[in-house]
Amino acid sequence: MATYLIIGGSSGIGRALVDQLLTDGHDVSVWAREQRDLPASVPFTSYDVIGETDPPKDAIPDGLDGLVYCPGSINLKSFRSLKAPAFREAFELNVVGAVRCLQAAERTLKKSGKAAVVFFSTVAVQRGMPFHAGVAAAKGAVEGLTRSLAAEYAPSIRVNAIAPSLTDTPLAEKLLATDEKREASASRHPLKRVASAEEIAAMAAFLLSDKAAFVTGQVIGMDGGLSAV
Repeated sequence: MATYLIIGGSSGIGRALVDQLLTDGHDVSVWAREQRDLPASVPFTSYDVIGETDPPKDAIPDGLDGLVYCPGSINLKSFRSLKAPAFREAFELNVVGAVRCLQAAERTLKKSGKAAVVFFSTVAVQRGMPFHAGVAAAKGAVEGLTRSLAAEYAPSIRVNAIAPSLTDTPLAEKLLATDEKREASASRHPLKRVASAEEIAAMAAFLLSDKAAFVTGQVIGMDGGLSAV
């Protein structure tokens, strides 16, 4: 049994990950803006990663073995319509928020001796996609952070990232709102479907586990073959 902190664990992939970790018998705490339908047994701390409020260090679980940073956004606009504040907001959400949460938990993670960190990128970093400039720029920084920290933290903390394609979560509901939109999204993937939150969460659970003890510094694509086939 291990102890994990999931940032953004009340919805989407983070919520699916909480369920999987609980099923496997682990202790899980969640930081998010809203508690939503999390089980009452899961320690919850209300925290918005965007802003100047420092992470709540007193809410970091003792004996922490892993941290997963799930917050993200889908803001698909043309480059011309993306002004500087939109890029700053994307960077604040995806990169600065991750940095602040990890710095707050760093000492506790190092005490574990086998800790793991998982970030999230996007297929749009490696595969050029129109209208993705904002998110691709921010997630590209996440990939750089992943590799840098994997080198800096080795051997005490493993750091990896997952780069999904479009996933069936509340964040993507506008892009999958109709049968036509869902079919169009599915057809862009060689596997002819979009991912489920549970599938992506399963990879995160693996990267946290001892089964991935020899994996660090990796950005693992889970995109239905979109980036490679």
